[in-house]
Amino acid sequence: MAMMDEETKQEVKKILDSLENEVKIVFFKENINCPSCLPAEEFLKEISSLSQKLKLEIYNKYIDEEKTAQYSPAQLPAIFIETPFSQKRVVFYGIPAGYEFVSFLEAVKTSSSGKPELEQDTFEKLKTMSSKVNIKVFVTPTCPYCPAAVVLAQRMAVASENITAEMIESNEFPGLAAKYQVEGVPKIVINDKVHLVGAQPESSFVAAVIDSSKSG
Repeated sequence: MAMMDEETKQEVKKILDSLENEVKIVFFKENINCPSCLPAEEFLKEISSLSQKLKLEIYNKYIDEEKTAQYSPAQLPAIFIETPFSQKRVVFYGIPAGYEFVSFLEAVKTSSSGKPELEQDTFEKLKTMSSKVNIKVFVTPTCPYCPAAVVLAQRMAVASENITAEMIESNEFPGLAAKYQVEGVPKIVINDKVHLVGAQPESSFVAAVIDSSKSG
């Protein structure tokens, strides 16, 4: 079943045709206890069919053990947007549907170009990082403010090899949402310690990331 109408497909195709470099999409699933894995797979197959610059790889977390060890997907479904610029640092847990489709396309574009749109001061601050930082951004498909937080986290992940950015669809992972006390979205969690609610100005987001890097 097609998830995009013909007009949307043509618009997406134009975006994908403009990609500077090939993008590998690595998808992890399982066949029993993952109700959103099948629609996520169908979504990725549909969008990958629109451009030869998208290369989709599909793995079962519990069968393809070598690939699972290589990528270490924490949740299922898991989508890694991989290029030499982003490596394995841009991740979607859950279907990037609704407003998060914007985040998905932006992740593909930025990972392809390796040229994240960030302020120059942000690049300089990210260069000072010496330890790893994990950014989780909890979202819902109907949240119009969530893509801004997700895209900013992803751009920082492309800019710095010390940052991993994960989009987590709260409705698909209620246990995780409860663990991190997600009562509103976007909810940003940095290194499982720093909690920010709402879309953040770039300067504030970067400052929180740098502080988390220093504190470990």
